Amino acid sequence: MAVEPPDHEVAVIGAGLSGIGMGIALRQAGIEDFVILERAGDVGGTWRDNTYPGIGVDIPAQAYQFSYELKPDWSRVFAKGDEVKAYVDQCTDAYGIRPFVRFRSEVTERAWDEDARLWRLRVGDDGRAVTARYVVSAIGAFVDPKPVDIPGVADFGGKVLQSARWDHTYDLAGKRVAIIGTGASAVQIIPEIARTVARLDVYQRTPIWVAPKLDPRTPRVLQELFRRVPSVQNAVRAASTSGAEHSLITGVVRYQQRPVRWTVEGLTWLLRKVWYRRQVRDPELRRRLTPTYALGCKRPAVSNTYLRTFTRDHVELVTDPIARITATGVRTADGTERQVDALILATGFRTANDPENFRRTPVRGRDGFDLATSYDEQRLRSYEGISLPGLPNHFMIFGPYGWTGGTWHTLVETASAHIIRVIQEAARRGARTVEVKEEPTDRWTAFAVDRLTHSLWRTGAVCATANSYYFDKHGDTPFLRPTSTKEAWTAHTTFPLEDYAFS
Repeated sequence: MAVEPPDHEVAVIGAGLSGIGMGIALRQAGIEDFVILERAGDVGGTWRDNTYPGIGVDIPAQAYQFSYELKPDWSRVFAKGDEVKAYVDQCTDAYGIRPFVRFRSEVTERAWDEDARLWRLRVGDDGRAVTARYVVSAIGAFVDPKPVDIPGVADFGGKVLQSARWDHTYDLAGKRVAIIGTGASAVQIIPEIARTVARLDVYQRTPIWVAPKLDPRTPRVLQELFRRVPSVQNAVRAASTSGAEHSLITGVVRYQQRPVRWTVEGLTWLLRKVWYRRQVRDPELRRRLTPTYALGCKRPAVSNTYLRTFTRDHVELVTDPIARITATGVRTADGTERQVDALILATGFRTANDPENFRRTPVRGRDGFDLATSYDEQRLRSYEGISLPGLPNHFMIFGPYGWTGGTWHTLVETASAHIIRVIQEAARRGARTVEVKEEPTDRWTAFAVDRLTHSLWRTGAVCATANSYYFDKHGDTPFLRPTSTKEAWTAHTTFPLEDYAFS
């Protein structure tokens, strides 16, 4: 039987930071036969789609960049969204990735063809077929906005805005506005729009920890130093990345170690007793804005203006449950209806491990394996956060237990190294199929789960009220890889190749 050649050796799904980073890694490895399939009309992912007022990074920009492509002229410590989008464009063009991207090409189905030993992808509105030897899922951590499960949303007669699909043609100035949600996006939106709206009602289900934001502009002299002496910026990036990792990872994974626990508890005390008190004098308002869960149970935010915004006369914090959206406003369970002109939905996203993502865009592997069914019915697992049995020649930049370090760029670089190593080994062996084995997958997942049993998330009831996306429907916390960046890099570059079956 004649061997069917695939259209491409590698198909990468998504042209955000993950897809662009994967494309760069492929080119650096000498692999030029690849395509990046992007559902939208431009690169950028999160930074293309999210353009709401106030958007920016919530970790220092010096940490928010690839190690091989440093930007010396970040304008400030926490860069704004348009600057990050420009950085993605810079990476795309500097490494010649744009010609490999196919826009308006959403992958609506992935199906493994066992006989042909390749993936058959259904792409775009017309359902055209694309085949590839390997598939790399680079869809990001937050895939689509969650459907709003509130009665009456479709009945609202005013303007509806979503944080990820902001309509800049609509002017909020002088309007009565309601925003539902107080997560990371809302923390940035609320202070910005409060300056111009006539009234702002903020509907909060779960309060969020908000720390001070040290955000000075980057002096020109420092930008010039970074440009002339890259090693200085490399050192700053390393320090910033390490700081982000300690804040977001170490404090969670090693929480039960006394020095770490004392540090986390001390920071929590400072936020509650010092920062929140300075920002909000009213004790009752402050009580409603202060989380009852521990710092780290869900991702915290940074802002110098968010908490103080609630002390303004035209801003109201509403913590009563929403009963329904009406044609003219929002009605809460106590019967109060607040009329508004515009409704902002900042209700979060489906994460990459949500099975609903793969009901809409199915992924079907070997012997009837279905990714949505697996994620829904079984406890999540993976090999090093990258691959799964049942999905030959298929890799994920961010799979279960896959978040590495404190920044997304670290995750992309380490995951790409793993994927490239497997693809190159398959080429060296002349293999057409490579699939991770069951035993290494179970072993690595057990290692991750065991480490997380000692984490903040598994310590008593400290996270019971957090309503955090870190926890899945099975009660597990498969978002985070419970190792340091250094450990992850070592693992991804030295794992036993025999943990995969090559044929």
